[in-house]
Amino acid sequence: MDGDNETDQPPARVRNIVELARIAGVSASTVSRALAGNPLIKANTRERIQALAEKHGFRLNQMASKLRTRETRAIGVVVPLGHERRQHISDPFFMTMLGHLADGLTESGYDLMLSRVLPDTPGWLDDIVDSGLLDGVLIIGQSDQLDAIEHVAQRYRPLVVWGQQTPGYQQCTIGSDNHAGGRLAARHLIADGRKRLAFLGDIRPPEIAARFAGANAAVQEAGLPALEALPVHLSGEQAQEDIATRIRRIGRTLDGIVCASDVIAMTVLRALTDEGLAVPTDIAVTGFDDLPIAAQTVPRLTSVRQDIARGAGLMIGALAARLRREDSPSVQMTPELVVRDSA
Repeated sequence: MDGDNETDQPPARVRNIVELARIAGVSASTVSRALAGNPLIKANTRERIQALAEKHGFRLNQMASKLRTRETRAIGVVVPLGHERRQHISDPFFMTMLGHLADGLTESGYDLMLSRVLPDTPGWLDDIVDSGLLDGVLIIGQSDQLDAIEHVAQRYRPLVVWGQQTPGYQQCTIGSDNHAGGRLAARHLIADGRKRLAFLGDIRPPEIAARFAGANAAVQEAGLPALEALPVHLSGEQAQEDIATRIRRIGRTLDGIVCASDVIAMTVLRALTDEGLAVPTDIAVTGFDDLPIAAQTVPRLTSVRQDIARGAGLMIGALAARLRREDSPSVQMTPELVVRDSA
């Protein structure tokens, strides 16, 4: 009876690689390599050591392994908000992009470390890339930090940015042709007979500036008065108050509004309704991004579509190439106008 009890006892738990190596009859370095899946260790030896580790409840210290290989298997995803400090990561655009990035990074075997940054010093990005915690960095949006990003991009290769390509800058940028997208939106409104247009959005970020420039080019091509860019906040009650105030002041002088984003356009739809103005009968409205929510607004939102899923995949692919020390050029995707009820 006592003998049976001894046989049924679980194997002694192994506390470190040295103890496991003693049981396996090999060196500690062989155990370390076998548990890391190193192909230099014969397959049967790897399998035997891995089985012994499982039997004795041993788990390789992943942090120590990462320190030895100088790989963290973590990618930083950074959202700089220099131009709009109250904007949150819960913004629908950020959530959509983050979802695609998280899926792609996880499938590639990486962890994601998310940072919402309010840049207070010129070296905020240097601090991130020099932390030793990350293998590479993906930046969502350039905000008003184009030069700070460029400063780091010139010395730090595994860095990829979602944003606007800028002539003379080296940073690897994935994004849409924002100028063409702004032009698409304005041309659509003009073709519908709209002649009194406005642009709503803060043009400090390069992406938004390019959308405004494209819309203004279409307006001038049609011989209409030049557009004025009307800055508005992007989040919270302040955004709603901002846009509502704009609509009260100028709404009845307009027949078309080009919005810098779908989030702005959604708030514009509500503000116009509150003012008793019908969309699109009185004023037509276009958004930008074509987020999933664009098809759920009332009326449904006409929007310039960015292929965010493809863009996220291109960002991850470009970063992977840079981690392999290969070239990865910037990519500018062609936008598409998705016509719905608001215009």
